[in-house]
Formats: sequence, structure tokens, C-alpha cells
Amino acid sequence: MSNCWPGRDGPAIHYISAAPSPEWQERERHELVILGSTGSIGRNALDVVDSHPRHFHVLALSCARNVDMLARQARRYKPRLLAVLDEESAYDLRALLPPDYQPEILVGPQGYAAAASLPEADTVLSAQVGAAGLEGTLAAALAGKVICLANKESLVLAGELVRQICERTGAAILPVDSEHNAIFQCLAAQGQEAARLLLTASGGPFRDCDAETLRHVTREQALNHPNWVMGAKISIDSASMMNKALEVVEAFHLYGVPAERIDVLVHPQSLVHSLVRLRDGSLLAQLGTADMRLPLAHCLLWPHTQDCGVPPLDLTAAPALTFRQPDTERFPALTFARRALRERGGLCVVMNAANEAAVELFLAGRCSFLDITRFIEEAMNRHAATRPGHTPLCGKLTAPVGDALALRAEVATYVERIERLDQESRALVHALAGDGA
Repeated sequence: MSNCWPGRDGPAIHYISAAPSPEWQERERHELVILGSTGSIGRNALDVVDSHPRHFHVLALSCARNVDMLARQARRYKPRLLAVLDEESAYDLRALLPPDYQPEILVGPQGYAAAASLPEADTVLSAQVGAAGLEGTLAAALAGKVICLANKESLVLAGELVRQICERTGAAILPVDSEHNAIFQCLAAQGQEAARLLLTASGGPFRDCDAETLRHVTREQALNHPNWVMGAKISIDSASMMNKALEVVEAFHLYGVPAERIDVLVHPQSLVHSLVRLRDGSLLAQLGTADMRLPLAHCLLWPHTQDCGVPPLDLTAAPALTFRQPDTERFPALTFARRALRERGGLCVVMNAANEAAVELFLAGRCSFLDITRFIEEAMNRHAATRPGHTPLCGKLTAPVGDALALRAEVATYVERIERLDQESRALVHALAGDGA
């Protein structure tokens, strides 16, 4: 199945990892860890597991604090390990489990990392929300796992680091995001013919709103996505188009192409999930029903495709397909992403952290919708004004090849830098919201 892989060393595509091993591809049953099992991606993944129960054994599940749902999942799948955010959640979770089922319960980032690196696990779905997912993704990569990656922030914060770890450990990345999964499929056997990657965006609930309307957006309006059922954070990101900005950075790291070869098209129908333009000018597009079970099943069952309970797309009943350029005046997030990739020096970390903090404030009613992008821009400007040149946040790994302990120590040093900048950026956004700047 090597021709199904985008390729690593050619002139057009330099994919982030090699393909999963033939042994992994031929396994009858995968030992699966799901980080973020109570979120929308995690729940859809478990639907795929239910559709193909003989192909998966659920080894570990995790959440932040939604212990009621995690307990229901645990009672059903009986994983041997569970991970939650804090000791209080662990205590509550234990009380919800039956006496005859006593899994190990781990806590915090270290618990997520331990779940992701379980020796018997061969597949890890990284589906935690936001920067919190970085620890688990890195742990899985360091352990050489096959990672079904839904946590785009892992690459936004540390894409080059993840790439280098995959080269050292043999970890493989399969992209779950519907857009990147679509590109992945379009590149099969065509990786070195690609000229441009075209990410599609629904445009969110405000794609046709004028600037005045955006000044008065409510929380409920921003959460009401017209095409997808998603969690709160990603719904707000879609409304501001920050989700697409993060995906531009993700594509940059996944496919190893410069930002100027990554385009975004607003496609309100969300039926074309992304496209690839080949060197001869022709386009390859991946179409399908707007249902996350499709890209999840494509990754979890790769290199095979099987029915996962999603009705096939009926083109005769589908609406007309339309495309247009995004309006970066009303939605400047895409401009932020391209700037962050151009200037480097940690700006991707600043952009992501400022966005996460601003979205939390908006959801709590403490800032306006337009404040989200205003705070992000201010955080990026202040960071750019103080950093020395274009110094990268994470450099080239120097640990001796084969020295796992040295590699983990070096990665930990880089993670500390990322986390410190992340915390500083969040604090700045809270200060901006507090002082009315």
C-alpha cells in the first residue's frame, strides 16, 4: 500500500512521517487509546469502533472533567486505564464505576502521556481540545505509535518537533481533520505531482454577515454552526475562521509545503472537503457526507475503507457547489496564520494561546466576538516586538540516535519553552480583557 502514502522525500510533498509498518497494516485487531473520548471526535470514534468491534480493543480512554460520560464509556468498553484532568475528577470517576471493575485511573498531563505510551497500544487517537493535547501527541510519537491526529494544535505548537520525533522513533501520523484527510486521500499516488493544496472552509455562521453585524454577535449565534455538530471551542473557531488558520499551519507541517502553496476556499455546502491542484492544472477533490466518522474510519482502518454507518453522498440530491475567496478584512485569522509561519519565533504558539484564551473569555461573556481577533493580533504584535529576530522556538534535535532518555529530556526542554510562552500569551489576553485595551 505504499502508493497510498503521500511520500516523504520528493520535491512537492514531504509528509510528516513514514507510513505505518506492514505489521500494523495487517493486524486483525488494534489496541486503541483515545485521548479525549468524551468530545465529539472521541464519541464519533467509538461509533466507528462499534461498527467494527472485531478490529479494535479499547485499551484506554481519557477526558478532562466530563466524568459522567467517561464512566458510561468505561462501563461499556472496560478499558484497563482511564485518565482525567485532576484528582477531584478521578475521585468522582471512581465512585461512578461498578465494584467489579477497577481500572487504573491516572491524572493530569502525565496521565494522558502515560496512556498514550502504553507498551501494548499500537494506535492512539489524539482528540483532546486545544493546547492540552500536545503532551499526549508527543508521548505517542516518542513511543513510536500510529497516531490518528485530530488535535491540530499539536502541529501548530510543535509541528517541526513532531516531524523530527517521527523520524527518530518511526511513529506515523494519519490526519483526522476532514480537510487534511481529504488532501491525504487526494495525494495517494499523486504526492509528487501536487502544485497547490486547497483547504475548504464552510465560512461558519457569519460568512455572509457585514462588519456591523459582527459587532453584536452573541455566544448562541457563534455556536450555531450551519453544517457541522462540534464542540464549543471549535465552533467559535469556525465562526472566526481561526479554525481554518490553524489548519493552514497544520497543512504546512503535515505536507511539508510552503505556506504560499496552501490556499483556502470558502465552500458553504461542506461537501468538498478539500482539493489538490496538480502540476498540469487539474484538480483532485474529495467529496463526502459532512460526518466525522468518515475521516475517523479512514484513519483507524487505514489502508482499507469500510462502511461505518454514514449514508453515502447523493449528488443528485445535493445542493449546487459554490466556492469563493475568504474575506480577510472581516475574518483576519488567515492573515495571522500566514504571518506566524513567515516570521516564526514562536508566533504560532502565541496565536494559538491568545485564541484559546480569548475564546474562553467570549464563551464566558467577558469579551465581544470581534475582541477575539483583536486580542490575538495584539498578542502577536507584542511578542514580535520583543523577540530577537526569527529565532526558532524549537531547534534541531541533537540527542544521539537510539538514546530514548536523552531524546525525551531534550523534547521536555522544548515543551517547557512552548508552555511558558503559551502561559504568557494567555495572561496577556486576560490583561487586555481586564483593562479594556
